[in-house]
Amino acid sequence: MPPLTADRLRLILGDQLNASHSWFQHTDPQTIYVIAEMHQETAYVKHHSQKVCAFFAAMTQFATALESAGHRVMHLTLDDTKPFERINDLLNHLIAEHHITHFEYQLPDEYRLRSTLARYCLSLSISSQVYESEHFFLSESHIEKEFKPNHHHRMEPFYRKMRKRFNILMEEGEPVAGKWNFDSANQNKLKPSEFESVPTPLLFANDVTDILKRLERHNVTMIGQANNQLLWPVNRQQANELLVFFCRYCLPLFGKFQDAMTCKLDDMLTQKQWSLFHSRLSFALNAKILSPMQVIDAAITEFNQRPDAIDIAQIEGFVRQILGWREFVRGIYWRNMPDYQNLNKLEASLSLPSWFWTGKTKMNCMHHAIQQSLDFAYAHHIQRLMITGNFCLLTGIKPDEVDEWYLGIYIDAIEWVEMPNTRGMSQFADGGIVASKAYAASGNYVNKMSDYCSGCHYNVKQIIEPKACPLNALYWHFMHTHIEQFNNNPRTRMVYANWQKKSEEQQQVILDRAEKLLSDLEKL
Repeated sequence: MPPLTADRLRLILGDQLNASHSWFQHTDPQTIYVIAEMHQETAYVKHHSQKVCAFFAAMTQFATALESAGHRVMHLTLDDTKPFERINDLLNHLIAEHHITHFEYQLPDEYRLRSTLARYCLSLSISSQVYESEHFFLSESHIEKEFKPNHHHRMEPFYRKMRKRFNILMEEGEPVAGKWNFDSANQNKLKPSEFESVPTPLLFANDVTDILKRLERHNVTMIGQANNQLLWPVNRQQANELLVFFCRYCLPLFGKFQDAMTCKLDDMLTQKQWSLFHSRLSFALNAKILSPMQVIDAAITEFNQRPDAIDIAQIEGFVRQILGWREFVRGIYWRNMPDYQNLNKLEASLSLPSWFWTGKTKMNCMHHAIQQSLDFAYAHHIQRLMITGNFCLLTGIKPDEVDEWYLGIYIDAIEWVEMPNTRGMSQFADGGIVASKAYAASGNYVNKMSDYCSGCHYNVKQIIEPKACPLNALYWHFMHTHIEQFNNNPRTRMVYANWQKKSEEQQQVILDRAEKLLSDLEKL
C-alpha cells in the first residue's frame, strides 16, 4: 500500500516540545508532523546518557500527546533514521515519499541547525516557511534591538528593562519592595543546623530501558551514569508536578541558599545535596515543555499567597535567573554567532585533565562537582561557574574543550544557553561581552560557600606548601599572567594592590608553585 500523501510537512526538533505553539491549535489532516531521533544529534559531542534518554523520552511523549489531540505525527527512532546521515537527507526522503508540497519548521535555537535548515530551504523546489518557537519573552526582532554584536552588555540594566516591559514584580512602575536586586541576600553558606530544611527531591521513574538498548544497538558513545529509570520530567504533567513541588517546598529558601554547596548532607538513605533548593526545571524549560512565563507566574503566585513563608529575596532571585539571565544569554548568543564560538581572548591552551570524565581527583570540590555531574547530568549554577568553571579559567583550559564538556555533560545544555555561560561568563574568552570581570577565585571562595574544604586532601589555608590548595597559587598565577587585561578593572584593583604588597621573592615562589601544578594537572 503506498504511503499516505499530505500537503504539508512540519519538523519538530527535540527541544521544541511546546504544546502551546500556534501550530497545534487546530488539527489538519493534510499536515504531517515529524519528530525524529537523528544520529547526527547524538554525535556532535559526547552527551550524558541521561541527557540523550531525556530528550528521546520527551520526544516520544510529545508525539503521543499530539496524536491523542488528533494530529498526524510521524515519530521516527534511530532505527528508522539510520539510513539518513543528515537531517536534510531524511527530509528529502519524506517530502518525496508523501508528495509534500510545502515544508515548515520552527527556528532552531542552535546556530548549527538554524543555518543548516535555512540553507536546506533554499535548495528546495517546494515552498517553505519558518516560524518562531513562541517560547521566549523576547522575539527575534527584539533581540536585534536589545543587543549589539561584539558589544559589552551587562545583565542588570537588561533585567530591569525586562521587569518593566513585562510588568513582573512591579508595583506602579517601581520594583516590589523598593529594590531591583537582592543578590546580597542570596549568598549564604548552608550550615549543618540547616540541613533538615533541605527537601528530599521529587524524582520520577521513567522507564528508558528500550532507549538505552537502542542507543547501544546504534553504538552511540555517551558519558555519565546510565539508569533504566530516568528521574527527570519528560512530559507536561511531570514538569508541572516538579514546578508545583519547587514552589511549595524549595522556593521559601531558594534565594538564601542558591549559591550554597555541600558534601556533608547525604547519608545512606537520602541524596539531597545535589538538588538542595534548586528547581531542576531547566531541562523542561530548555526542551520547551514548560514556558518561562508559566514558571514565573507559578512562583509569583506562590509568593503572593504565602508572604509569611516566602520573602522578596527568594522570589526575586528566581525571577532574575529566568527573566534576566536566561533571556540575556540568548541575546548574547544570537547577536554574536558564529564568531563567538571561536573567541579565546585569554589565549587559553591547556587540555582538560582526564579526571573530568571520572571525578577521580584529590581536590574535594572538583571531585564532588564532577561526580555529581556524572551521576545526575546536573550541577547548579555556582558549581558550574565557581568550581569546575573557575578551575578551567585558572588553569587556562582551551575554551573549545570547556564548551564541549559542558555541552555534553549537562541535561539542560543546549548551545544557545551553554556557550555564553561557559565561553563568556565562566572563561572570559569573549573578553567581557558577557561579564564585567573574570570570575576567578582562590580556595577562600570555595571555603566560604561550601563545606568541600573540610576533609580535603589539600589545605585551603596554604598557598605554596606541598599540600596547599591548588586554587590558591593558580589564582595568583592567573591574575599575574593577565595583569594588563585586569589591572585597571575597578572590580580587581584591590586584588592587584594585595599582590604588589608581596615581595618579588614571595611572588616568584607562588608563581613557581603554580607552574608546577600546571605542568601536571593529571596528578591533582
